[in-house]
Amino acid sequence: MYQQIARNKRRTVVCVAMFFAVWVGIGALVGFVWAAASASPGTTSPTGSDVLNGVAVAAAFALLGIAFSLRSGTRMVLAASGARPADPVEYLQLHNIVEALAIGEGVPKPAVYVIDDPSPNAFATGTSPKHAAITATTGLLKMMNREELEGVIAHELSHIKNYDVRLLLIVSTLIGMAALLASIVWRSAFFMRRGRQSGQLMLVVFAAGALLAVVAVIFGPIVRFALSRQRESLADVSGVELTRNPEGLIRALQKLQSNDKPFAKFNHATAAMCIDDPLQHHETWFHHLFDTHPPIAERIAVLKQVEYGKAA
Repeated sequence: MYQQIARNKRRTVVCVAMFFAVWVGIGALVGFVWAAASASPGTTSPTGSDVLNGVAVAAAFALLGIAFSLRSGTRMVLAASGARPADPVEYLQLHNIVEALAIGEGVPKPAVYVIDDPSPNAFATGTSPKHAAITATTGLLKMMNREELEGVIAHELSHIKNYDVRLLLIVSTLIGMAALLASIVWRSAFFMRRGRQSGQLMLVVFAAGALLAVVAVIFGPIVRFALSRQRESLADVSGVELTRNPEGLIRALQKLQSNDKPFAKFNHATAAMCIDDPLQHHETWFHHLFDTHPPIAERIAVLKQVEYGKAA
């Protein structure tokens, strides 16, 4: 188990480094296009300083995105999801379960939030075990008994202990930044004046917008989905090791599998963090390429193997 966690962490570092490299590459290409478009006829090719300027700007944006996600990412995710602090009296059982499992896992008790939504779901977010939060929907709390809820919370605590939530937070922030910048760049193109110089600038704008859109729509989500897929089954097994009760999480996943209520408060940034992917209701193989989680049936099958091994 510990070897698998270490291997997944190394893979994640590689993925984040690749993501950062893509941002730097965008800066280099935009710097090159800018220099080429603004060069006078007969002049030499763009200089290295033009490319380095683009790299510096892109790297600065990427580092700012990482810093923002570490400082304010948790609050942003909770606010975007409509989460509110769980009242310790009204949600006493939830607080008790979180506290007991946190003690068993050897991590500080995370902040506890709820979302007023009939769809059963839960997710964890934060930058470290000391600065983390677990959120459950009112639909989940209504549907699950104590044993099943314990399995769900143990799953989320495993994400926190393994630092999965921090890595997903960073990548999701960079994806969001790429989408925001792409939108700003494309909108600015409509307000440019026509002319030779503006035509050169528009070429740069279109190049930057296209590259940022590729990151936001294609490359970024693929990285985020790969990170999430690697960790869901691991969090399932780690959660079962904490509770010593595979049946609780198995029954919880079976209930989630039969759920047909859409998660109204979800967004694409938090979908990868949820225990049940709100977007995973597709039939074709192509759609499954973009699922953030393995199919629930596969996760249940793995847990049943664990349960059989414990019983043997």
